[in-house]
Amino acid sequence: MYTMKQTCEATGLAYETLKFYCNAGLVPNLKRDANNRRVFDDRNITWIKGLLCLHRCGLSIEEMRRYTELCFEGEPSIPERKQMLADKRARLVEQLAEIRDSIDFIDAKQRFYDGVLSGDIPYTSVLTPHPPR
Repeated sequence: MYTMKQTCEATGLAYETLKFYCNAGLVPNLKRDANNRRVFDDRNITWIKGLLCLHRCGLSIEEMRRYTELCFEGEPSIPERKQMLADKRARLVEQLAEIRDSIDFIDAKQRFYDGVLSGDIPYTSVLTPHPPR
């Protein structure tokens, strides 16, 4: 069994975030010790790590709560869980394309700036008038 602090270390969550997740019902089946403090087992830690991934995927707290509820429903809820994840995956693919476009833009700008600094490319800007030729 792990304390809150140990669980935070194992998952990378801040103490207050873990406490919030617990209070929001996102960490089911929690046990308490003799002093009524939350204690976590390996299954809880695995679940919390999964929640973190879902959060990084863009699920809101409400969506994570719904996902947790669906998990308790067992096998019959798998189609709905699959759809939730498929929707988030599609958005992540869109974001990845946007990030790649942004990286390509930055790389092109860096090449341009390198060329200007080396004297191989004349400097031009869409924001300033072009020098006379």
